[in-house]
Order: sequence, then structure tokens, then C-alpha cells
Amino acid sequence: MSTTERRSRIEALGAFLPAGRETNDELRAKVPNLGDADVRRITGIAERRVHDPDPAAGEDSFGMALAAARDCLAVSRHRAADLDVVISASITRVKDGSRFHFEPSFAGMLAKELGARPAISFDVSNACAGMMTGVWLLDRMIRSGAVRSGMVVSGEQATRVARTAARELRDSYDPQFASLSVGDSAAAVVLDESTDAADRIHYIELMTCAEYSHLCLGMPSDRSQGIGLYTDNKKMHDRERLKLWPRFHEDFLAKNGRRFEDEEFDHIIQHQVGTRFIEYANRTAEAEFAAPMPPSLQVVEQYGNTATTSHFLTLRDHLRRTRGAGATGTGTGTGTGSGPGAGPAREAAGAKYLLVPAASGLVTGALSATVTHAGA
Repeated sequence: MSTTERRSRIEALGAFLPAGRETNDELRAKVPNLGDADVRRITGIAERRVHDPDPAAGEDSFGMALAAARDCLAVSRHRAADLDVVISASITRVKDGSRFHFEPSFAGMLAKELGARPAISFDVSNACAGMMTGVWLLDRMIRSGAVRSGMVVSGEQATRVARTAARELRDSYDPQFASLSVGDSAAAVVLDESTDAADRIHYIELMTCAEYSHLCLGMPSDRSQGIGLYTDNKKMHDRERLKLWPRFHEDFLAKNGRRFEDEEFDHIIQHQVGTRFIEYANRTAEAEFAAPMPPSLQVVEQYGNTATTSHFLTLRDHLRRTRGAGATGTGTGTGTGSGPGAGPAREAAGAKYLLVPAASGLVTGALSATVTHAGA
């Protein structure tokens, strides 16, 4: 197979969700300055998963990532020792309870624990687009022939910023309000070489628009000990900002002589920021593409915004439910789009998914994949 013909596929998906749940009422009790703000109405989130802070629970970023990686390998045809590369994409690189790690790399430590010792290993950091960036890199490595298979994995202790917000938030207009929407989780995905056009990543393209980089910033708080997340929600959800993805995607398709409706996606997965964001992003895209959006998949109501893991957590949840294997939660398959539905026959044959990142930086883009044989 020549380099120009080589493609990758999503071979397996894994996840880990801590057992701890926090409802909006429980959250409200911890945020004295929230006032009468209705978190469910504003975000659409009913609850979020929360890690156990006891180091013995193993629910730091590393422990959750390791659990998701093992879950992924349990449904993969590859053993850990078969992997050529391991990429870690965690934003919150917390290990051994509360210790933040830069070196040695998370990927290297994960590869060692998994038994993937021969694998190339490295970390990437690209805000909530971290896993998508890792998949972009791994896809290119497979297409180039540099590797045959690999894993992208991330564990996120995202609720650390919620604890800071609980102490410091002044009202619902405070730039830390978005911190109350986050949840903890981990996800992992194995990619290998595709030999079937009905089971492959068709394309993954990303772009960064630095003009908006100041709208969502994570940094040490200057008011108390902890990490804070500061977001200008109004500008982040501005219609012109939301047009970045459809215009970028439309230009990419036009260069290949195609239109959005030609792609015949069965489902779209937006970044799981909140239900209102997802609905507004899809409506904006419908207007820009002059085409209906496919049904939108989301799990944000149950899990919150899980940062880097959100797209792959949502995809795994959907695959498990449609295959009758249970699910990691009770996410919905409904959406605002009115495009072609994916009935049981289509799901069995392999559905086509569009994953759209939205990360501070600002990063957007598109991943198009038909998923047929992936273990989940």
C-alpha cells in the first residue's frame, strides 16, 4: 500500500468515570455567591462526575488515564506491547494525589505501566483539543508509515478549577462561572491502519485562531491557592466566533470539490461545553452550510464538560448503547439537527461521525470517520 493510500481507523475506545457524582444542588451549597443563578438552565448540566481526592482511590489524572487505557486495550485486538506509540493529552497532569507533573512525561509513565515499553511516548498540550490533537498526530504518523498503531489517552481532574471558583466566584457573570460546568473523566482511543473504506478516519483537520486566545485562560489564581479558569462566555459563544468551524470546514471541502451535504454524516459530536452551546453551534452551522445538521450526540447533561476527553467519551457512550452493551452513562442521542438519522441497520453497517473541537487557543476543525469494527 502506498503512502498516499494509507489511512487510519478508530480501532478501540475506552473510558473511566469516577463513581462520585455532584448534582447542581450539591454544587450550589459550596458556592455562596451563586445567588439565584440556575446552573441547569444556563448550561443544561444536571450533574458531573467528581474524583475521589483520597490518593488511595487512584483517581488523580494519571490513575484515571491508566484505567481508561486498560479499558481500551480490553476491547482492542492489540496488546499494549504491540503499540508503536503512546500519546498523553491531559491538561491536568496530576499524579500521586496532588502532585503536578511535567517530567517524566505522562505518556512515558503510562506506557511503562501498561507494558508498552517499546513504544514511542510523548505528551501534547492543546487545551480541550488535546486528544483531538493527539489523534491528528497519530493519524499522520500512521498515514506516513512511521507507525502501525498507537494510543491517545487523557485523564482530567477538571473539577480542581470548580473548587477554586467555589471560593472566589462573585456572581453568575464572574469569568469563573464556566468552571462550575466541568466534570472529571478519562478516555483512550487506539488507532491503527485501515484496510476498509467503511472503517476509517476520512480526514482530520485542525486550525488555531489566536485572535480569540484570551477568551478562555487557565492559570494559577491570584486570589487564593489553586488553579483558576477564566472565560468570557459571551464572546466565546458569539455568533461570529462560532462561524469559524463551518467556514474552515466549508473551505476544506470546497478544495476537494465537495459540500457539507455530500458528506452524509449520521451524527455530529460537538465539544461538550453545555447543551445551549451545542444547540447554538449547530444552528449557526446550519445557516453557514445552508444544510441541516445530523443528529447531535451529547453526554454533557450527565458528565459535564470533561475537557480533552469529551468527544471520545461521547462516541464510546453512543457505540455501547447502540450495540446493546450498556453505557458509561445515560447520554442522549437527540439533537437540534434534522439531517439523516442512523437507524439500526446503518449503525450495524458503520455510521459516519463528525467530531468538532472547540478549545481555548482558539482551536477548531473537523474529524470525519466511519466507525464499523471499533471495540467499545
